[in-house]
Amino acid sequence: MAAAVRCITVVGAGIMGRGIAFAAARAGFETRVIEPSAKAIDSAKAEVEKIVARGKEKGELDAAAAEQAGRIAWATAADAAKGSDLVIEAVPESVPLKADLYAKLAPHLAPSAILATNTSGLSITELAATSDRAPRFVGMHFFNPVHRMRLVELIRGLETSDETLAVTEEVARAMGKETVVVRESPGFVTSRINALIGNEAFTMLEAGVASARDIDKALKLGLNHPMGPFEMVDLVGLDTRLSILEYLHRTLGEKYRPSPLLVQYVKAGRLGRKVGRGVYDYAG
Repeated sequence: MAAAVRCITVVGAGIMGRGIAFAAARAGFETRVIEPSAKAIDSAKAEVEKIVARGKEKGELDAAAAEQAGRIAWATAADAAKGSDLVIEAVPESVPLKADLYAKLAPHLAPSAILATNTSGLSITELAATSDRAPRFVGMHFFNPVHRMRLVELIRGLETSDETLAVTEEVARAMGKETVVVRESPGFVTSRINALIGNEAFTMLEAGVASARDIDKALKLGLNHPMGPFEMVDLVGLDTRLSILEYLHRTLGEKYRPSPLLVQYVKAGRLGRKVGRGVYDYAG
């Protein structure tokens, strides 16, 4: 366990937040989750219980590890972050939303506490400037599903300190993750490349080059990708992917302009697995 960190608070109990909380608890950190929606908390608790149960069935978690992984405290108010050494924010990709959250957390955090964001594409420097602790602000980009994916991108903003980077790297490794350090750049490494691949897949689908299933199959079998681009976007969320592309289009230029078909799918409410329909239909 990272010596400088004993208590981790995750803010947001969505797909990413609940996965990060599981990883933190399993690693032995005192783990809390702040989520204003009681419904979201119930959903997150159920999902963590399923992950623990599957881990026990597969022999990946013994009884002690399973018990440790389930030790997560759930709360609805920002004051639950009091006493945290590290807060990992995992709320939707909106600078104003995140800035408002940081303001609510500030009165409850010690000056030494580190604030990390799980953003998959927003500027770490811009987000840090809305907080009260730019030197102790960093990007920790986890991947879905968190309990399976080994990588954490550590993104350094303009004022992120060496100590902050070192502590968060140690935390990630304690969670069993591999890390890469990325300099402040739109989309970092993975989101930037994934956005191009996924966007091109939608362009090909719209042009009738191949079916969605055949495009997915081609990339899995021909390029050895573990998931096809449409399987991936349905897992991540089409609205999330569109938001990333719009940001990359604004910051990096025309080659990131979102595919019209992706925009249509989002307008139609086809957001992926989380709503039962995206590129593929998951109903029933």
